[in-house]
Amino acid sequence: MDIVYIRDLKIETVIGIFDWERRIRQTVSIDLEMATDIRKAAASDSITDTLDYKAVAKRLIAFVGESEFLLVETLSEKVAEIVLTEFNVPWLKLRLSKPGAVRGSQDVGIIIERGNKT
Repeated sequence: MDIVYIRDLKIETVIGIFDWERRIRQTVSIDLEMATDIRKAAASDSITDTLDYKAVAKRLIAFVGESEFLLVETLSEKVAEIVLTEFNVPWLKLRLSKPGAVRGSQDVGIIIERGNKT
């Protein structure tokens, strides 16, 4: 198994449970590891034979940017579902954080793994 990853993808969105959070856009940061097999792409040197991280990032930017979830847990599950189903990824590890959400901390968030690591 090989890993294609995206690190620190920053996206502005509406996220949070407090009234003031529902009126503003906040930054979330996404780290994503996606299982794939890169051998076919390495042999052909063609983007059509690989997991296109730019296409994944563009899809997530569009989805997260338009979303308005209360919880990072919900947003994390929805992001994982998109990657697993739309990009045919068998396994992923996702870290989604809200920088500055807790005073005195760099960020807080969720780390999940979904699918089968084969």
